[in-house]
Amino acid sequence: MNNKFDLIIFDWDGTLINSIDWIAHCLQKAGQVCGFIIPELQEAKNVIGLSIHHAMLALFPDADKIILEKLVDCYSQEYFSKQLSRDDFFPGVYDMLLHLKQSGYQLAVATGKNRLGLEQALSATDTRDLFCVTRCADETASKPDPKMLHEIMDHTNTAKHRTLMVGDSVHDLQMASNAQIVSVGVLCGSHTEDFLQQHNPLACLRQPTELLDFI
Repeated sequence: MNNKFDLIIFDWDGTLINSIDWIAHCLQKAGQVCGFIIPELQEAKNVIGLSIHHAMLALFPDADKIILEKLVDCYSQEYFSKQLSRDDFFPGVYDMLLHLKQSGYQLAVATGKNRLGLEQALSATDTRDLFCVTRCADETASKPDPKMLHEIMDHTNTAKHRTLMVGDSVHDLQMASNAQIVSVGVLCGSHTEDFLQQHNPLACLRQPTELLDFI
């Protein structure tokens, strides 16, 4: 696999940051506050990676526009009540990203977070300079639409066959498939290997840092 890729695109939550349980809690809390039946933990995890509006509609399909905005507001209040730091990265992730960048790879982020959420996360972890470009769900199409991957490849002038997507959810890997680029799954986030294998990743890694040995 040596030198096969020029651009590595990472999902954020559940791939680089150990945040899936917290996000699931915030989704459940929003539903509770708004009077809905609280979704099971795995139900909440299943929608992580989608834009927040898509995620809420998947969990609470009966919500009208007004209730949907209330759900999103409740989620945001709960989510931002917790201070993020570099310690929230999975073990070794920061050093891995630094090593990849110093080795000449272009690094990018494609996330279901909104721009405000990602900017706060990049600031809290002091990692903005590691990525040449980032794309968020509120400024392009939500996963699994491939638009954000196309935008990243266009920005970096990178061919599809030189691009790798790394993610923890079926939404990440389906997006990669839709963009006709290869992917690697990580098993530390939303979905199990059985689910991820549906989208034919090159590999499913237990932890993101195993990517260093893989490439």
